[in-house]
Amino acid sequence: MRLHKTDEFSSVFAFRRVVRGRYFALHYCPNAAQTQSGARLGLVVAKKLAKRAVLRNLVKRMGRDVFRHLQPELPPFDLVLRLSAPVATVTKRAMREDMAALFGRLPNK
Repeated sequence: MRLHKTDEFSSVFAFRRVVRGRYFALHYCPNAAQTQSGARLGLVVAKKLAKRAVLRNLVKRMGRDVFRHLQPELPPFDLVLRLSAPVATVTKRAMREDMAALFGRLPNK
């Protein structure tokens, strides 16, 4: 249930639909394989916004965990969760709440 290839990420970014939160942006587009799978997730965490690898890995791990818990309720979209603000001093709870709020604001198609 993940996006792996560059083409998959490019198609989501090219669709140009995004929901923005305080720390993250959630890009989405309708899933090409809607019949066989539900939502799929890709993560983008730039070094510019999270300098240490430990922090980048933490953000990605939390994103996958929030997605895993909410996946049954999500529409069949390809999603890319992208870090959009520095999170060095942000609490884990605030990041989780921002991610969950973004997933909740997706349109129900």
